[in-house]
Amino acid sequence: MSAMIVIDGVALPERLVAEEAQHHPAPNAEEARKAAAHALAIKALLLDRADQLGLTPAPECDEDGREETPEEALIRAVLEAEILVDAPSRDECRRVYDHAPKRFCTPALTEASHILLAPRTQDEAAWAEAQAAAKAAITELAAYPHRFADLAQRLSDCPSKGVGGSLGQISSGDLAAEVEAGLDALQDGETASEPVRSRFGWHVLRLDRRIEGRQLPFEHVLPRIALHLESRAWTAAAARYVSGLAAEAREGGVRLSVTEDGAVASAALSLGDLLNDQSAVTARLEAWLVEADPGLAARARDTAAQAGVATAEFVQGEITNFIREADDEGWTRLISAAQGADDPALACVRAILKSKLVEPARTFTLIRRH
Repeated sequence: MSAMIVIDGVALPERLVAEEAQHHPAPNAEEARKAAAHALAIKALLLDRADQLGLTPAPECDEDGREETPEEALIRAVLEAEILVDAPSRDECRRVYDHAPKRFCTPALTEASHILLAPRTQDEAAWAEAQAAAKAAITELAAYPHRFADLAQRLSDCPSKGVGGSLGQISSGDLAAEVEAGLDALQDGETASEPVRSRFGWHVLRLDRRIEGRQLPFEHVLPRIALHLESRAWTAAAARYVSGLAAEAREGGVRLSVTEDGAVASAALSLGDLLNDQSAVTARLEAWLVEADPGLAARARDTAAQAGVATAEFVQGEITNFIREADDEGWTRLISAAQGADDPALACVRAILKSKLVEPARTFTLIRRH
């Protein structure tokens, strides 16, 4: 049986966490492991909630025709059933529009032309020859700018030569980054004084016209703003919902267990519930401890006596403190103690006591020899 760890009140096999970690890029292996464990725990909590709600999977397909798995369908159904957000008001949408008007503009467009001089081969000599041809074209255009279309038709290695080198109206990202940077440095009607190199060759660039974006009317973008606000509100609500499930599970210590094959075992190892049944635990504790660990039993009695309380009361106090204060690491240690035990609750109590009661240091007598 794989070792178990506890995350968000869910006991997970270490093997499953290690397999899941490869799907969570992170700066280091430990961060990937934590992200994987958290994802598996949240999945288990949501699937358990689907079971509580009596939901059945109804897989849907996305725009690319990919069908959900039954587990994905159940998780979606839980979130759809449990998370409701109000549609944003018109005033809220208007505030977003007025706060950042530049976000709601048509994209800036550029009308440009170029002459591409591609090297015949990829060696440096061919690149140098193409560069020289581009510079010669720029020199000719400096004297006769009206010849740009003619030169493009005669010299360019780009299909745009058929339209005099015109690239038409282009947006950011349409061209190679070097070419866009070269055009950004030009004024309307200006031809670059130096050719620009890209992976395609050397470009002689001319900026024909720059068309600035214009602001879109509020009514035109209202549906988009409303969808954005509603999606953001839903995402925040989903995060709070999942966080609440995890907090509720942590309060119980270990509410769920995931099996080696990834199935959710509802309340298979609810150590929090077992330990909370302190009357049943403490009734059997002293006799059990004396038989299982006489030294620990004696230390528990001595510590209780020093505190002026009965052994059972002392043990109950330690259990209560553990449940209230333990983190995931503490519960993980308890899971390890419970695995394979005939009586998981008493095995956990023993682990709690051993962590609290320090074994007396051994003393030695030094005999000086003369």
